Amino acid sequence: MSAASRHATGMATLAPDLHVVAGDEDFFRHFGASSAELCGRSLFDLLHPSTPSVLREHFSRLHDGRRTRFTERVLGYHSRGKVFSGKLTGTAIQGRSDRLAAIVVMVKPDDERPEEEPTPTSQKLLSPLEARILEGVATGASTVQMAAKLYLSRQGVEYHVGSMLRKMKAPNRAALVSRAYAAGMLTVGTWPARVRPEFIK
Repeated sequence: MSAASRHATGMATLAPDLHVVAGDEDFFRHFGASSAELCGRSLFDLLHPSTPSVLREHFSRLHDGRRTRFTERVLGYHSRGKVFSGKLTGTAIQGRSDRLAAIVVMVKPDDERPEEEPTPTSQKLLSPLEARILEGVATGASTVQMAAKLYLSRQGVEYHVGSMLRKMKAPNRAALVSRAYAAGMLTVGTWPARVRPEFIK
C-alpha cells in the first residue's frame, strides 16, 4: 500500500444514530476492514476509548442543530489491534424537513503528504446555481437557509436538489454529498467545500 493510500482522507456517511451507512475505500482501509464488516456498526466502535469525550458533545450539537460542522482529533482502530491518530470532521446533512438526515464524516490520518490534485473523470454536470446549492448541502445548510442566500423559493431549492439527485443517481442528500466527494467534484481539505470548476457548465 502506498503512503498516499495510507494517509488519504477517508469519508463515510452516518445515520443520525451514528451507525455507518456507507463509506469510500479509503475510510474502510483506514480501519482495516471491509464495507460489509463496518456498515451497521457505530462509529464509536471504531474509535479508541481515549478519544475525547467532547466528540459525543460535537455529534449531539449536530443532531440538535446547534452547529453544522466540527473537527476533532481522534484515535482509530486499524486491523490487528493497531491504532492510528488523525482528524475527524463531521458535517450535518439536513433533510427536506430541515431535520438532521445524516452526518458525513471525513477521517484524515496524520502525516499526510501533499498529493497532486486528482484529475476529474466526469463531464461538466452542474449549472452555476446547482453548484452553489450542492455547496450548501455539503455544508449542512437547510433548504430555508439556501433559499434566503440564493434568493430562491424553498420549492426552487428542492427542484434543483432533486435534479442533482437524479443526475448523480443518489437516493437522498447525504448520498449526493458522498457521491460528489467520491467523484472529486467537491474540494477536500478546505472549508467550506467548493465545487471544482471542471464540473460546472
